[in-house]
Amino acid sequence: MDIKWLGHSCFLLTGADGTRILMDPCDPETGYDIQPVEVDAVTSSHDHHDHNYIRLAEGPNVQRITTPGVFRVKNAAVTGFPTWHDNQGGAIRGGNIMYLVEMDGLRLLHAGDLGHIPDKAALAELGCIDILLIPIGGTYTLDYVGALELCDLLHPAVVIPMHYKTKSLKMPIGELLPFLNRADKNWRVHRMRQSDAVITPESLGKDRIIVLTYEERRAE
Repeated sequence: MDIKWLGHSCFLLTGADGTRILMDPCDPETGYDIQPVEVDAVTSSHDHHDHNYIRLAEGPNVQRITTPGVFRVKNAAVTGFPTWHDNQGGAIRGGNIMYLVEMDGLRLLHAGDLGHIPDKAALAELGCIDILLIPIGGTYTLDYVGALELCDLLHPAVVIPMHYKTKSLKMPIGELLPFLNRADKNWRVHRMRQSDAVITPESLGKDRIIVLTYEERRAE
């Protein structure tokens, strides 16, 4: 599976058979210049502008997945789990959907704008997670402390942080460094120079935390 970070919480997943899934596309107001991309499906964890810009998903038969449930995208399975955008049962920011993508023999969980630690029953329902895409910036989501707590509970083989402050992002949220500094010293941190990583079942466990680099679009 190729996992490409397009900025903020937006990722493009590409399977070995060419299946392409766009997750949580954000609008230009965030500061990220994400271009339309041809895909088979697009997911949106909740209806906020930095996660619901699904017009970036192009193609003749794009599946728009914006609710909990089980969905089939070619040879991939996508399952949406309802959670909350805050730690007050949604009273502040409403709901959030975590999407589990099963593709190429891997189980990837995109946590969306998760704002709380799910209870034991909810975590058990998720099952084994190979790759976790998790918000770490706080303010609107889990902060780096909460993110690391969830990592310890889920025990994913690979963690990819998202939804944190960068030079491009205009939102006032926390940066990446506190997350990395607090991470267990036994965790391996692999900072990629590019925006994507190819992960296979055989490569799981080699890198516990993978940091992808946002690639700004060059002016034409």
